[in-house]
Amino acid sequence: MIRLLVFLIAVFAFGLGFTWLADRPGEMMMTFGGYQYRVSLMVATVTVVAIVAGVMLLWWVLKGLWRCPYTVTRYFRTRRRDRGYQALSTGLIAAGSGDAAKAKSMRKQAAKLINADQEPLVHLLDAQTAMLEGDHEGARKKFEAMLDDPEMRLLGLRGLYLEAERHGDHAAARHYAGRAAAVAPQLAWASDATLEEKVAQGDWDAALKIVDAQKSTKQIDRDVLNRRKAVMLTGKAMTLFESQFDQAKAAAIEANRLQPEFVPAAVIAARAYFRGDELRRGSKILEHVWKRNPHPEVAQAYVFARPGNSTHDRLQRAQKLQALRTNNVESSLVVARAALDAREFRLAREQAETALRLEPRESVYLLLADVEEADVRNQGKIREYLSKAVRAQRDPAWTADGMIFDTWAPVSPISGRFDVFEWKTPVERAAPVIEDHRDLAEQEPEQAEIHPAIVSLPVAVGAPPPTVVDATQPVAEAEIEPTVVEEPAPVKAVVQAEPQPEEISAEEAFAASEADRSIDDAQPIEDDDKPIALTRLPDDPGVADDEKKEPARFRLF
Repeated sequence: MIRLLVFLIAVFAFGLGFTWLADRPGEMMMTFGGYQYRVSLMVATVTVVAIVAGVMLLWWVLKGLWRCPYTVTRYFRTRRRDRGYQALSTGLIAAGSGDAAKAKSMRKQAAKLINADQEPLVHLLDAQTAMLEGDHEGARKKFEAMLDDPEMRLLGLRGLYLEAERHGDHAAARHYAGRAAAVAPQLAWASDATLEEKVAQGDWDAALKIVDAQKSTKQIDRDVLNRRKAVMLTGKAMTLFESQFDQAKAAAIEANRLQPEFVPAAVIAARAYFRGDELRRGSKILEHVWKRNPHPEVAQAYVFARPGNSTHDRLQRAQKLQALRTNNVESSLVVARAALDAREFRLAREQAETALRLEPRESVYLLLADVEEADVRNQGKIREYLSKAVRAQRDPAWTADGMIFDTWAPVSPISGRFDVFEWKTPVERAAPVIEDHRDLAEQEPEQAEIHPAIVSLPVAVGAPPPTVVDATQPVAEAEIEPTVVEEPAPVKAVVQAEPQPEEISAEEAFAASEADRSIDDAQPIEDDDKPIALTRLPDDPGVADDEKKEPARFRLF
């Protein structure tokens, strides 16, 4: 646009100049070789402009002819380079998609068209092709060759790091990551791997230096850096709390300053204050966290701030903590536990029942069982609470890599990853428990088909356990011919397919059962009027074990 504007201005200036000359007539006289030439001023001006234009055109033509060989050479070189970059691009795409054959072909073509010393990506394509072909040793050598080139050094370290991780050599992988982090702290993969190594070794100062180097690059979010630094300072405080208390206290206070709502940092900082007999400061930290994130560890540290406090003093501190966050299950639980320790059973039961209404989970039922055992000692109630605790939702816990841990840690002991602990309810598979045969009738037809049916069969008193047959297999009603005896006891039996026993008559079955009862002096079955529901296989004593069961003495089919 600017060039067009300059051209238009030049044309406009020429036009004005010629107009100005046309309005002012004059003559130009020149004497050359004894001849005198006289022309008008306009003709002289046009002649001069034409001569200048002709000279410029002649110079452009001569210059083009002089530079023609170079121009032709550059054209073919550019065309060759473009073809090489096209092959390199296609090869990298093929390597990324896993096409080893095409990547190898494009690598050879790119190597012919592009000088590898001028284009480092040729080395990358070569190394990736070797990895696709399974030549990991060759790929490692190519990555090592990249270390000599300053532009390719980080790429070579990245490749060596991935190869070491592939072979399970974590020490070598962290060595390469450390070299990369020293050169470029902003690289997330290098810094994270080095951080995990330093934290796992307990070298907190070196890990904090890496975080400070990341902060100086200003390429990582400030909140992320504060979180990492708080986690490392908390781990340092937990490690040095017993051996070097002053350093641990300083680290804990700094961690709490960076992340005021981080529970492990708040707990360790409060413990440091409590140990220095600074009850007010430590309590203030825990109260601040409790208002935003009620946590059992916060309540434990707050209630037991002073080891010499009586149980009623701890109950008062628990009630003060509850006043900061009402209508919360953790607040009710901490008061209920403190009341139980103080033997205030009525208050403990009220708070436990309040927690049960808010969130019925395992710890609530267990606490109710403890209150019942300490106060009334109603064994029926205790068993009821314990059975409900088994089926209730589990309590939140510290989890990392799918495992549950009692305490928080800066790195996972399973995978060694940094800052992966979470406070959440563990994930578990929910499986329905069949307590009565009537539950099957309430299920959907599709669900009822996958459970073994429970069929009521008459069994003679003193007879061995009935045969177990798989009820999921279709059985015609005409095939079931239960034998009726004079003293039957209706029971519930789980039926499963087994070889059919020998056919005997009802009289023989009754006689055999009477003989067995007289010989073994067996006790009659209690509560004959109540059916026995067989709800477990094969632990229930009402169901015979497949390896030890005896053949039935009467015909089932």
